[in-house]
Amino acid sequence: MRKALNHLKKCDPVLREIIERVGPYRIEYGPAEFSSLAEAIVYQQLNGKAALMIYNRFADLAGRPVTPEGILKLSDKQMRSVGLSKQKSSYLKDLAAKTASGELDFARLPDLPAEEVIEHLTQVKGVGVWTAHMFLMFSLRRPNVLPTGDYGVQMALKKHYRKRKLPKPKDMEKIAKAWEPYRSVACWYMWRSLDIKTL
Repeated sequence: MRKALNHLKKCDPVLREIIERVGPYRIEYGPAEFSSLAEAIVYQQLNGKAALMIYNRFADLAGRPVTPEGILKLSDKQMRSVGLSKQKSSYLKDLAAKTASGELDFARLPDLPAEEVIEHLTQVKGVGVWTAHMFLMFSLRRPNVLPTGDYGVQMALKKHYRKRKLPKPKDMEKIAKAWEPYRSVACWYMWRSLDIKTL
């Protein structure tokens, strides 16, 4: 990690300032398995506290750890009773069905290049590129992911790099070019920079 931080501090003075202000890198990883992706679907477009409450109720109902079989035995009514929308329930059922049938194979993911992981995961209804990027970063621990669709990263780049508007993916790629091969680490600092009061 020291190598990553030294590289990022050297290659980008804006990032160096953020790293010094935020402090140590403390990313929390999840396991690269079915339950992590199910959790990511529940968390989509919800704030942390509400998402956690719904996920806990859902996991209590489906069984922990959440498995495809646990989800497939639930009725739509049961899923709605814990606060899941009709749409999210259908996404979770699709994820469970594709995993149970072997179409989605979590054991293969660690060995696949990022593009193929994204392709593999986005065959599930409701799993878009953003969710696949989060899985790459937080479950597969890939160090060089740039989630161009992430609002937090866009906001941080706009603020710290003095952009008038939220940057487009190609502008984000340009700024992040220097961060390679540690773009995930840089993005974690971008998210954290928004939590910290700055002058």
